Amino acid sequence: MWKWLHPYAKTEKAYQLCSSLSPWFWTGAIICLLIGTVWGLAFAPSDYQQGDSFRIIYIHVPAAILSMSTYVAMAVAALVGIVWQWRTAFMSMIALAPVGALMTFIALFTGAAWGKPMWGAWWVWDARLTSELILLFLYFGVMALYSAFDDKQQAGKAAGVMALVGVVNIPIIHYSVEWWNTLHQGATISKFDKPSIAPEMLWPLLINLLGFALFIGAVTVVRLQNEIVRRELHRPWVQQLACSKLDANLEHNDAV
Repeated sequence: MWKWLHPYAKTEKAYQLCSSLSPWFWTGAIICLLIGTVWGLAFAPSDYQQGDSFRIIYIHVPAAILSMSTYVAMAVAALVGIVWQWRTAFMSMIALAPVGALMTFIALFTGAAWGKPMWGAWWVWDARLTSELILLFLYFGVMALYSAFDDKQQAGKAAGVMALVGVVNIPIIHYSVEWWNTLHQGATISKFDKPSIAPEMLWPLLINLLGFALFIGAVTVVRLQNEIVRRELHRPWVQQLACSKLDANLEHNDAV
């Protein structure tokens, strides 16, 4: 069933896959983010309670959802690396970590900006906010632990174990609103039978969610390619790739 995935354990195949996916991810991300952001900020109707301040939802909600999704993806890559000893899995894990940390920071920052007019404070030790802050520290911890080892295979294993342990925080973030008395509002778009948001507000939010996901994919494949090149500089195919890119740059400069 998973035989199609096995070739991408090889760094050369993984690099080629990234090259194929990158333009699609970047194009889709730019289109979706432009449409979703302009639609949400300029054309979606105002909320009857929050007025125009609710529009930060088009940045905050996608970032918050994908901060958790990216961590799960990072943990899955760590699991694959630990169980099957795939170097490319560990490389994918560390490629995802800074992008997930960025999404978590955006979620926290926009959440604070939204909370000020709604709650009267930039920050409260709410269960959802606190567990999201812990998620940011988990991302930092994975990156720091990976950087602490010279042997990157051992670094991947150590950071991978930490990533897997940190998965316990994901359901805490998701269900914190239901488990504890919290200021944070409940689910909005995850109630698929009847989302608690009007369709004219929902569609730009879903488009931006897709745009953020494609942006994460685009940045991750670029980071993965860079990680592969750094780790595989001694490989003939990497040296050949570097020479071909150098020749292409020289030809471009000569043409200019």
